[in-house]
Amino acid sequence: MYISDMFGTKKTLWSFEIFPPKPTADIDGIKRTVGALADLRPDYVSVTCSAGGSGNSRTIEIAQMLRDDFGVEPLAHLTCINSTKEDISASLEKLSAAGIDNVLALRGDRIAGAAPSPDFSHADELVRYIRGKGYAFDIAGACYPEGHPESADPVEDINNLKRKVEAGVTHLNSQLFYDNDDFFRFSERLALAGITVPVQAGIMPLVKKSTVDRIVGLTGAKIPNKISRMISRFYDDPDSLMEAGIAYATDQIVDLISAGVRGIHLYVMNNSTVARRITENVSSMLASVNR
Repeated sequence: MYISDMFGTKKTLWSFEIFPPKPTADIDGIKRTVGALADLRPDYVSVTCSAGGSGNSRTIEIAQMLRDDFGVEPLAHLTCINSTKEDISASLEKLSAAGIDNVLALRGDRIAGAAPSPDFSHADELVRYIRGKGYAFDIAGACYPEGHPESADPVEDINNLKRKVEAGVTHLNSQLFYDNDDFFRFSERLALAGITVPVQAGIMPLVKKSTVDRIVGLTGAKIPNKISRMISRFYDDPDSLMEAGIAYATDQIVDLISAGVRGIHLYVMNNSTVARRITENVSSMLASVNR
């Protein structure tokens, strides 16, 4: 089922993002995680490409597992920053043969020492290429409420995003953010630019020291004072940091749903316990808005 069609049947979607195991890792661990997430009945689950430039060697495998073993619609990530047109064509053929309907088209993160693509510089070029090949994929894209870190200013960022939508993106998932006002201001800029595709708010709970150190450092997300105090107080107290991070994420989500956001995309870092706790916290609200 196309994710774009889901927006026609629900006011607010609920989805998760997971990452595949390393190529040599056993499949049982991720299968248990996928099963636990499937029990929470998300509208779909997105599967990232493997980290560190190893590509999408297991993305399709996990996407098929979601659909065939657990009945959950997958969204397969596809990056182009280090790929040729031939590489992308091969990936598209594999995705199509696997029966995957939904693709998240991304430029991808720059990787030190990796040769840049001779064919693709930006995600809108990838979207146009996919559309031009004639495949019947539903294509999602990414957006940045605080602005893409490589954009000169918010105007350039929105113009680049508009090109991506005009190329054929049907909905957008946002990068993580911790100040909802940034998302609301971003939504206003989208409206002014005439960008009307549904946007899901990306939420990543800060529940572990490793998340604080690695993810926030990589994304450059702004850390509000409220979160800064939380991290400072509970950084070396794992149980309390877990509880505080879940509480903060829940508060963000309640505010976003109350404001009419079209969806929440929860970056769960393969932690089904965190996904379950937050889902339970907001399930009645989701049920209410989707009646």
